[in-house]
Amino acid sequence: MKPLAGIRIVEIASIGPGPFCAMMLADHGADIIRIEKPGGRDIGTSRSDSDPLLRGRRKVELDLKDADDVEKALALIEKADGLIEGFRPGVMERLGLGPEKCHTINPALVFGRMTGWGQDGPLAKRAGHDINYIALTGALDTVGSKTSGPVPALNLIGDFGGGGMLLAFGMVSALLAAKTSRKGSVVDAAMVEGAALLMTMTYGLKAQGLWDGGRSDNLLDGGAPFYGTYETSDGGWMAVGAIEEPFWQELVEKLELKSDLIAKRYDKAVWEELGGQIAARFKSHTRAHWEKVFDGSDACVAPVLSMEEAPRDRHVATRQALRKSGGVMQPAPAPRYNGVVPELPETNMSPQDFDAVLKEWN
Repeated sequence: MKPLAGIRIVEIASIGPGPFCAMMLADHGADIIRIEKPGGRDIGTSRSDSDPLLRGRRKVELDLKDADDVEKALALIEKADGLIEGFRPGVMERLGLGPEKCHTINPALVFGRMTGWGQDGPLAKRAGHDINYIALTGALDTVGSKTSGPVPALNLIGDFGGGGMLLAFGMVSALLAAKTSRKGSVVDAAMVEGAALLMTMTYGLKAQGLWDGGRSDNLLDGGAPFYGTYETSDGGWMAVGAIEEPFWQELVEKLELKSDLIAKRYDKAVWEELGGQIAARFKSHTRAHWEKVFDGSDACVAPVLSMEEAPRDRHVATRQALRKSGGVMQPAPAPRYNGVVPELPETNMSPQDFDAVLKEWN
């Protein structure tokens, strides 16, 4: 049995981090009913069964601007353990579906709110995207090179790590509390705060004098010659993370690197020159060559694989971390429990009959 089996959640259709949170909860057994506008015309509504963010749950179509459909939504919410929404602050209240109303009919409901800026504060009602949230937390300033300027790491930091995954953690925590107290709560998951939370280690390094600032000039941002990526002769790339001394020594041995700078690797004054020497070694052979050299090695070196190559990697394939469902390659549910390889939920966004779903939940 999956750990969230028996948990019922209403998901109000949104984009990005909201569906990711719902996907995670569904992956682990929650029974989720997604509410979309009839016809799927809004942003955030499902237009295809090829989107893995929508896997593992059912949908019903309701127009939340229609009073009768709002009552239908409340009928589902009354039977739910949780609710997920991703509107700007105040929108759910204007629809008649705010936390106060929902807790009147279901005092134990966990009301999950996914926003960029949070439910209050000077920017609460402003528009924003991942890049804006990570910009204000110091996260964006750390990613990139000295010449490129700040570079967004896709939308992984704000939207998914600092947003959807944060809300999933908050939902599970609040659901555990509600199971014993029978009292619900409002989970205010703000991507700006999630992005800041993901920077905990980096702020800690800064406090210890181990992070001077700037880009490509620090321990984990590509500045250190033993932690970064290097191009191969055929245009491929290898990722190096030889931080600890035994791993560094193995890297030097496998590269057959001869340099009087090897013993000075923690001296920032030699980082650029030492990095250049390592780069020259990697550039002397193909990626396939270096893959063979470092196969089975503890030098912490791995090829940088494309999205097409990754599913075929020996370890990824053995663990089935990426696999197909409905013809769509996608990440598998994680983590696993008791060593069991989790099943991959199907994606089927065909509208369900509302009365049948409500009867089931009753």
